[in-house]
Amino acid sequence: MTLDYTAKELPAIAKQLIQEIATPIWLFYGEMGSGKTTLIREILLQLGVEDHIQSPTYSLVNEYCDSKNQVVYHFDFYRIETEEEAYDMGVEDYFDSGNRCFIEWPEKISNLLPEKSVKIHIIVTGLQTRRLTIKK
Repeated sequence: MTLDYTAKELPAIAKQLIQEIATPIWLFYGEMGSGKTTLIREILLQLGVEDHIQSPTYSLVNEYCDSKNQVVYHFDFYRIETEEEAYDMGVEDYFDSGNRCFIEWPEKISNLLPEKSVKIHIIVTGLQTRRLTIKK
């Protein structure tokens, strides 16, 4: 599936993704500044997260609670040096929890990723436009 969107369309895109993706592990690929965190923030808002949503660049993972009282994890592996760092933090336990896991920079931990995941590639197509390619 491929979707083109602007920032104004982000809430509708987030709702559509939530409805169409059943797999709990979502892998977000894209260059720096492509909008990975922005898209994840909107998805979390659409899930009913009321906490302050920010990138877990330094903490590696943020935990949120959605409107159904379900835990959602947001990972950012940009700053890790080795997969061992993710393994040592117990990333596999998060993945095995059955909870939604939104992962930025998954290519940094490619050997630890579950087979059952959805890949979301974000490409900058213009100053205010993006293209999502979703591979289930």
